[in-house]
Order: sequence, then C-alpha cells, then structure tokens
Amino acid sequence: MAETRELFERRRWRIRRRLVAAAKDRPRLSVFRSNKHIYAQVIDDRAGRTVASASTLEAELKGAAASGADVDAAQQVGKLVAERALAAGVTTVVFDRGGYRYHGRVKALADAAREAGLGF
Repeated sequence: MAETRELFERRRWRIRRRLVAAAKDRPRLSVFRSNKHIYAQVIDDRAGRTVASASTLEAELKGAAASGADVDAAQQVGKLVAERALAAGVTTVVFDRGGYRYHGRVKALADAAREAGLGF
C-alpha cells in the first residue's frame, strides 16, 4: 500500500511543478476527491490564499445529489466553484487534478466549471 501512495505523491508533485511553471500569474483550481465527497478550491499561489472553494459537504449541495461521491455531485461542485471564482474576479485558472486521472468525477467537475464560464 505504501508503494501505491508513494507513486501517487510523485505523480501529484510532478503535475504541480509543471502547473506552477505554466501558470503565469493565474490561480490554480485544485481538486481533492475522497470516497464520499469531492472538494475544489481556486488558490492564488502568489498571495498564498484561497480565492473560492466548494464541496459536497456544503448545505446547499448536501441534499441536491443522492451521494457526494458521484458524477452529478462533481458537476454541481464544479459549477458552484466557477460561480464563486467569477464573483471574486477570477476568469482563468490552471487545472490541478492533484494526481488523479482525468476521468469520472474529476473530468465532470472540470467540464462543469468550464461550462459555468471559468477558462482553462
């Protein structure tokens, strides 16, 4: 099990290193998924602060989806984080998939954020 976690961490840092180099003053849309929930944050790495965030634990999303760990919930989180980022004045970001494969819930979150007007 430790080997799998070590490989995941290597992949995560490799992705992060490339994103920071390519960011050019754009905030980072970071995704974390657990077995029960999905979380997204728009992070300004230069200032070291979170600009916007959303997760399936929030009251407005908790009852909307059957589960916090399905594609529908990820779409709702993506839409909500994009709306909050746009309200904070962020229009373009770099997408940090955090070592996860770009499919399923991660892809659904990214597509919903794009549809809501966030550029990446």
